[in-house]
Amino acid sequence: MNINVRESQPEDMPQVLELIKELAHFEKEPNAVIIDAEQLKKDGFGKQPLFKCFVAEVDDKIQGMALIYFRYSTWKGKTVHLEDLMVRDRFRGKGLGIALYKKVMTYALEQNVKRVEWVVIDWNKNAIEFYKNTGANVMTDWNTVQFDETSIKNFLNS
Repeated sequence: MNINVRESQPEDMPQVLELIKELAHFEKEPNAVIIDAEQLKKDGFGKQPLFKCFVAEVDDKIQGMALIYFRYSTWKGKTVHLEDLMVRDRFRGKGLGIALYKKVMTYALEQNVKRVEWVVIDWNKNAIEFYKNTGANVMTDWNTVQFDETSIKNFLNS
């Protein structure tokens, strides 16, 4: 199998959106995705792109993706956040995930970042083992904290 990993293009966003929705379904949040392909195009390829996306192709069809963006750490400086690393179910275990992962790490090194970070859901044991086996530090003593749009409004109006 020939795997080609490359930077995504605007015309890839419908397929990237399919992968995002597949990931949401896998993470038991099938109705959580509200973004559409046009918004992804605007946000990823506008005058000030908000993210970079790499795609993994097999036979010229996108079967995996990794979406990243820059963050800033007051302790480390410029960092990369890996928002999603997704490979279609039928292509898992065939090298696409590690190829995308290496592409993200290579890009981070080229950008001279001091850290790459991401979140993994606690029940995804396969992903946790994958990350541990690559040398990643899976931290269990930090909690992710979020406000959704409704929570933001409720807080500001309280």
